[in-house]
Amino acid sequence: MPRNFLRKLLTVVGSFAMLAGLNAALAQQTSDSQVPPPTIRVTTHLVLVDVVVTDKQGKSVLGLKPDDFTLEESGKKQQISLFVTPEQNQPPAPGPTLPPGIYSNRAQYRSPGSPITVLLLDACNTQFKDQAYARLQMLKFVREQYKPGQRMAVFTLTDSLHVLQDFTTDPQLLYTALRGYVPQERPFASSVQPTSPVTTGTPTPSTTVTSLDASAPPANEAAASATNVRGLPLFMVAGLQNFADAAVSYDLERRTGITFQALDALARALGGLPGRKSVIWVTGDLPFTLNPENRTMTDDELSEDLPSFNTRRVDEHSSGDYAATARTAGAEQIREADARLSAAQIAIYPVDARGLSINLNQDSQEVMREMARDTGGRAYVNENEIRVGVERALEDTSATYTLGYYAQNKKWDGKYRAIKVKVDRQGLDLQNRRGYFAVDPTQEKGYKPSTEVAAALSDAVPATQVAFSARVLPSPDGKGKVGVDFLVDASTLSAEDASGGKKMNVVFYATSFSKNGKMMGNVSQKVDRTFDSNTYQQILQHGMMLHIDLSPRSDVTQLRLAVQDGRTGLVGTIDAPLKTE
Repeated sequence: MPRNFLRKLLTVVGSFAMLAGLNAALAQQTSDSQVPPPTIRVTTHLVLVDVVVTDKQGKSVLGLKPDDFTLEESGKKQQISLFVTPEQNQPPAPGPTLPPGIYSNRAQYRSPGSPITVLLLDACNTQFKDQAYARLQMLKFVREQYKPGQRMAVFTLTDSLHVLQDFTTDPQLLYTALRGYVPQERPFASSVQPTSPVTTGTPTPSTTVTSLDASAPPANEAAASATNVRGLPLFMVAGLQNFADAAVSYDLERRTGITFQALDALARALGGLPGRKSVIWVTGDLPFTLNPENRTMTDDELSEDLPSFNTRRVDEHSSGDYAATARTAGAEQIREADARLSAAQIAIYPVDARGLSINLNQDSQEVMREMARDTGGRAYVNENEIRVGVERALEDTSATYTLGYYAQNKKWDGKYRAIKVKVDRQGLDLQNRRGYFAVDPTQEKGYKPSTEVAAALSDAVPATQVAFSARVLPSPDGKGKVGVDFLVDASTLSAEDASGGKKMNVVFYATSFSKNGKMMGNVSQKVDRTFDSNTYQQILQHGMMLHIDLSPRSDVTQLRLAVQDGRTGLVGTIDAPLKTE
């Protein structure tokens, strides 16, 4: 290895005195009991299973030991290698206040001291009126039930994932953020507003389509003059039906794509934070489940195969057709999304934004239940006050045990593996994810780490999978170079054995943005080296340190800094305002 590179890499320690001192202070404040459980890494294939244990009254059950649990994967008993109790399964204590000009995405700064909970208001998959109802319910919850000290963030999903309020323990901040939330029409929604078939009244072809067994142009004059019960020619109804089906299918397809992207962004944002995370997903209609295998067909799908069901609503017709297609066409995306959520220890709590109603599509509620079962959460449907689901999600954290094991099946083949957890005590309820997909992104055909970092740079929420701190040294006059010092927690990076030491592949990015959010430039530097044992130990002890200079344009006001592990694709990002004074 060239000596000048080592000198450049390691002599930065002097200029990093402030950051190194900060890390030392953090280390002194953290006792052995506060050390968080490890985050799952694809390099080790350690599988983590969060298990909520309650009694029949729903109260937390504490004091269980590893021997009280039996864990099976695909019917085979697994040895429990990691065991974390609810008392230990807590986020780290808050770190000291960061000095001016220093930023970090570490857990003690992103969400310290209390369980990690995200409230996600889903405008993408929820009708306008239901969004308004959900907003009122959330305001009521924060005003009457939210306890100071509980930490929560509020995200929204429209055309992408957005931050309404970052993590906070202040109920007033949450209340203000929710009051400022304005319900909106679903993006990409079809202009056709499906309604139930009507047999009398004035025809309104722009808003209502009646499904009929007529899909071809009229074969003769009699057919051309034939009308349905609403007075429309049958061939015209068939054309409107086809148009409406295409429009609704397009809406479903777009919502599905946006939802997949949101799940990926959530995994990047929460994956580096220790322990179980609860995502309370307030929605009206999730477009898919996370397990396409061995699943019974929905009513809508069955209806597509029954010719007698020929007068159904447009949305039901299209959703059945789309669900049948998505079962196989979206299988790869579903496997990847499920693997990401499993690795990030995210449990989803779908809450039906429509509240208590007798006129609901039962299929959509079953999809919510499936999403909850697949991730280890709970679904709350047909509840008049949706705050009940929020309260339970917060309570479950205090009853969570984390079990970790190395799967006996060492072949990471992308297939689904069922998980079953039992406890050697009567009268207890267990809640955990039902399984996971054995997916290693680095082994996928066409895997490109650059795609992952590009998505992370455009996310609204900082990624935490690689933990690091950074110091920004702006030019005094605002016209010269800007310096960025990186200090990466090496425990969140992977390394592989190589001749002469340990090989690491890490890429550093400094991306600049204008005031309106437009990317104005990007500078990157790669460390792809084999370090001898002594140097590697220094990196583990002090972190990986690197300096980047950039010359931003005068209209740049914001930096997004990123560090990516080139082997695993995991990413960490930090937002830093660029100050010129």
